[in-house]
Amino acid sequence: MNFPKNLLIVRTDRIGDVVLSLPLAGIVKKHYPDCRITFLVRNYTKDIVRDHPFIDDILVLAEKNGKTKFFQNIKNISLKEYDCAIIVYPTFLISLIVFFSRIAQRIGTGFRWYSFLFNKKVFVHRKFAEKHELEFNVDLLKEINIVQQITPEDISFDLRVNPVSKNEVDELLLKNGIKKDEPIIIVHPGSGGSAVDLPLAKLREIIFLLSSKLNAQIILTGAKSEIDLCESLKISDSVKNFAGEFSLQQLVALISFADIFISNSTGPIHMAAAVGKYVVGFYPKILSCSAKRWGPYSTKSLIFTPEINCENCTREKCEKLNCMDSISVENVFVEINNIYKFIVNNGEFNA
Repeated sequence: MNFPKNLLIVRTDRIGDVVLSLPLAGIVKKHYPDCRITFLVRNYTKDIVRDHPFIDDILVLAEKNGKTKFFQNIKNISLKEYDCAIIVYPTFLISLIVFFSRIAQRIGTGFRWYSFLFNKKVFVHRKFAEKHELEFNVDLLKEINIVQQITPEDISFDLRVNPVSKNEVDELLLKNGIKKDEPIIIVHPGSGGSAVDLPLAKLREIIFLLSSKLNAQIILTGAKSEIDLCESLKISDSVKNFAGEFSLQQLVALISFADIFISNSTGPIHMAAAVGKYVVGFYPKILSCSAKRWGPYSTKSLIFTPEINCENCTREKCEKLNCMDSISVENVFVEINNIYKFIVNNGEFNA
């Protein structure tokens, strides 16, 4: 095929998924600098791509009351006259919309019953976690003659901090007595339910140890629906609950001020990794949602998985055995403390 001149990258799912697709834009621009790149995303994730230096345009999926507007989206896409689309997240409805938008080259998975809607098919089963999700995404570019080997050492997300949002967060931190020149640790306890989480009691123990043994400022973050969840982890006035306070752009700005980000498998951990922060994540051994596929793609990540032997684990087995409860709080604290001392000592592992 000819190289794409007007490319649509479709990623209409969740925060972490969109973050793990951002490097595609820079890689395409590296090979085809004159290609115009548009990301099709949902309204609530558009702030992630808004300031990206290699994304020329953003198309927001038309929805009403959570339902995708079929004909409106066909119209919106058709008007842009894309010559190529990469459907990274190929639901049937989205795939059908792209098909009827008459885009000449449509790239998607070859293993779904509706894969006939794509005329460039990639035959890979992601559920076996043979690669990281980001590496699967980059492999889609082979269909436009881009073969790119990536590693956590050389990947670039280009997730930018919005200056206005940074000023807004700066003011909020000042108002709440948070000092930017002292270590800040963010704990993000909520998740979208895509994996199995560390028990809240364990997370509370970790927060207690961080609060009592480290001279760090601890901030809890989450959606408005997670305010009460975060409040239950606010063990003292020194732990600040900022759940429900931030837009996505502001959350990226807040993370940019932090030193360590701690969470389960959820979108913001990928945001933190993308802006170069130390990240600590808790992941089950379930293959489809394991750290091997969904962990932070970073050289500065620390991942904890169940310490019991639960190979070939399923969600049902994991929840029944309470596998995540086998993660040692003491081990987690020791490793976080090592990172903390490394940061405090300006990059030197002093005892």
